[in-house]
Amino acid sequence: MSDEINKKVINLFSKHNKNHLSSEIKDKIKYYAGFNYVKVKKDSNGNKFRKENLLKYRAKCHYMVTVMREIDNEIVLYSYDVPNDDLFKFMKSFEENTLDGIIIEIDKYFPEDLA
Repeated sequence: MSDEINKKVINLFSKHNKNHLSSEIKDKIKYYAGFNYVKVKKDSNGNKFRKENLLKYRAKCHYMVTVMREIDNEIVLYSYDVPNDDLFKFMKSFEENTLDGIIIEIDKYFPEDLA
């Protein structure tokens, strides 16, 4: 997704976390399964999303996941390069105690824009 769309969504969430909300913001942010979300129907140019383009984009995405661990009374960071297809598997490995530590940050590599 474009940086412009991401900025708009982040801006909505930032406003949502404050006490005074306009009805417009309340209408855009929904809640399901313990998480707030915003549904986006069109790209920043007003075009509907195409499944083929999104799947190509998805295949190119990687995530840099930074994990903090304490080893021998010393704090260390591990940075994992996780392909998009393996992100859920990676996260589940923490739940199953295959990997341990505290996730500090998840940063996405952005492929070329989809416009």
